Amino acid sequence: METIHGYIDHIIFHNADNGYTVLNFIYEGEELTCVGNLGQVSPGENLELHGEFVSHPTYGEQFRIDSFQETAPESAEAIERYLGSGAVKGIGPALAARIVKKFKADALRIMEEEPERLTEIKGISERKAMEIAEQLTERKDLRQAILFLQQYGIPLTLATKIFQTYGNETYSILKNNPYRLSEDIRGIGFKTADEIASKAGIRADSDFRVRSGIIYVLTQASAEGHTCLPKEELLQRSVELLHVNADLVEKSSMDLAMERKIVFHESDGLTYAYHAPFYHMELHVAAMLKKLDIRYPVPDELLADRINRIEKETGIMLAPEQAEAVRSAARNGLFILTGGPGTGKTTTINAIIRYFEAEGLDLFLAAPTGRAAKRMSEMTGFEARTIHRLLEVNGGVSEDNPVSYFERNELNPLETDAIIIDEVSMVDLPLMHALLKAVLAGTRLILVGDVHQLPSVGPGCVLKDLIASDCFHVVALKHIFRQAAQSDIILNAHAINEGTAVVPDNKSKDFFFLKRYEADKIINVTLQLIQQKLPSYVEADPYEIQVLTPMRKGLLGSIRLNTILQGFLNPESSEKKEIPHGDGVLREGDKVMQTKNNYQLTWEIRSRYNLVAESGEGVFNGDLGTVLEINHFSETVTVAFDEGRIVSYPNKLLDDLELAYAMTIHKSQGSEYPAVIIPLMSGPRLLYNRNLLYTAVTRAKKCVVLVGDEHVFCDMIDNTLEQKRYSGLCDRIKEQSALPSSLQIP
Repeated sequence: METIHGYIDHIIFHNADNGYTVLNFIYEGEELTCVGNLGQVSPGENLELHGEFVSHPTYGEQFRIDSFQETAPESAEAIERYLGSGAVKGIGPALAARIVKKFKADALRIMEEEPERLTEIKGISERKAMEIAEQLTERKDLRQAILFLQQYGIPLTLATKIFQTYGNETYSILKNNPYRLSEDIRGIGFKTADEIASKAGIRADSDFRVRSGIIYVLTQASAEGHTCLPKEELLQRSVELLHVNADLVEKSSMDLAMERKIVFHESDGLTYAYHAPFYHMELHVAAMLKKLDIRYPVPDELLADRINRIEKETGIMLAPEQAEAVRSAARNGLFILTGGPGTGKTTTINAIIRYFEAEGLDLFLAAPTGRAAKRMSEMTGFEARTIHRLLEVNGGVSEDNPVSYFERNELNPLETDAIIIDEVSMVDLPLMHALLKAVLAGTRLILVGDVHQLPSVGPGCVLKDLIASDCFHVVALKHIFRQAAQSDIILNAHAINEGTAVVPDNKSKDFFFLKRYEADKIINVTLQLIQQKLPSYVEADPYEIQVLTPMRKGLLGSIRLNTILQGFLNPESSEKKEIPHGDGVLREGDKVMQTKNNYQLTWEIRSRYNLVAESGEGVFNGDLGTVLEINHFSETVTVAFDEGRIVSYPNKLLDDLELAYAMTIHKSQGSEYPAVIIPLMSGPRLLYNRNLLYTAVTRAKKCVVLVGDEHVFCDMIDNTLEQKRYSGLCDRIKEQSALPSSLQIP
């Protein structure tokens, strides 16, 4: 590692979020480009940089900064250069020259220690002198805090965020209760706080540590899809995490309950533990659903006339179940429509839309993902948006509601008469909570989904709980229509769902099983299908053909498959820039997927003349896109997502992206592809179940090809085990329904 001394001439690029900076540095009288995380620095500052000289393929010689420290200007000339650079607000070159002329090399000391003397200079009032001194003190305090935090292994980005949150309280918090960081600062979890606490000498059985660990266990449970845990499981998980006595965990959990940070609730003889926000979310969702469940007395004659008119206009005779769904949507403020593929959900939705139109009602359509919304638009002919766009997602963080970030809420509700939401099986509890807050009582809400699909990636099983509560009007479409019955994809999907044997004899035109028993042979067949066989068969680009696999890891996991598929479908080329990413690379032209909700990322939709036609905030878990450009100089990667949204990712956010040539079946929910390839080898019984296989098969529009072991396929059909999801929404709904209206939660 080398050390160089000099000063900042000017800053070329600075990312305020992570401190990444590209600057022009004067070193031994020569200009040198330096890059690294520097936090808040300004032109004119004297620095000691530690790092190494590197040769960039595009920008030539640079100095890569590993660490740095500020050094005091050693001469009057250096002080004047620093002050005149604009580093201190209110001081320009002319005023800097007068200050240095008056105080010479002692100028900085006087500004920090005797700022009142600055009033001796014409143009500086007492108020301005104090403001200048305050700025210098703040910069000095931040630098000192960063040095202090770095001894605990805290990187510069987090160190800056911590000091901005706590100010000079940082020192006492780090020494006494570092676990506050995990509660107060986004991006710092229990494990990071625990590492800091260990270095600070905090005891393993500290109350602060145990309480923070219990909250962490409940947070991790929510990441697994649970909204709560049985109390005994919470205690067991906490003891395993913290390695402390169970009695201490029990005591701390009671303390947290007293402080209303967690909630214990009895149900069916068991006690369940909630992180308080999820308990209150379930209560409010149940109450808001109840308020929407209004009955509308529509005469039978009028309904019969409307349905008859819809059938004449469309030339489609509605089946009895479909007609019942239209009547239910007309008579109920809250209505749930469920059914598998080929049962006429789209026809029914279109009939409901026509009924509402005939009644002169305004209507919004939405779905959880961009791909699902796009498909809904194509099937109905009406604009459909993602739920996030419907609610006008906001990149800011609300102090009152840290779970959702939407402009539309109870204070600014959606202005419409009816809302239809498709693919509701994908909607988790927080998103349903945010949606219902924006729906006024009296607005009709129609929820559509296939209850047999996998549950949402996020916490809760909303659609299943709503139906299981038996408190709302539900129509389940079961009849497979003749046109759909010609598709073996649909017939076999229903057979899988019913547990009926599916014979993989390859006599179908759209459902095939290629028997292979070794991972490498399965992968070779998959590559042949994508590159040679399927594109012409289904009239689609190879990028549109999706590989769906049960797991992320393993010989046929999405991680390994993506690396292999990338090498064949988007190989290395001198014409394509790439950047290290995980254990591999990200390359221009790669198919990628967003893996978590990011409410702050901005997107643009551009016109044919490259003008911004629309812009907004938010990129969400499951969004698919293509890497358009990798810019090494600005440290950004540009991705084009569905709906023409263009997003520029700073390099620090690239962990939110992963290759998407292959994806887990869970991640494919709500999407539809021309062709789907499903590689199958043996795996965990709890995962390899009927529910997973059904979801994978129903993602295909024109063709399904399973490649692998037919015994695994048959075992999955027979396996009805599903990972248990702990959720109390069904109980909350029943409780609300049983209450007299005067006692229901407002």
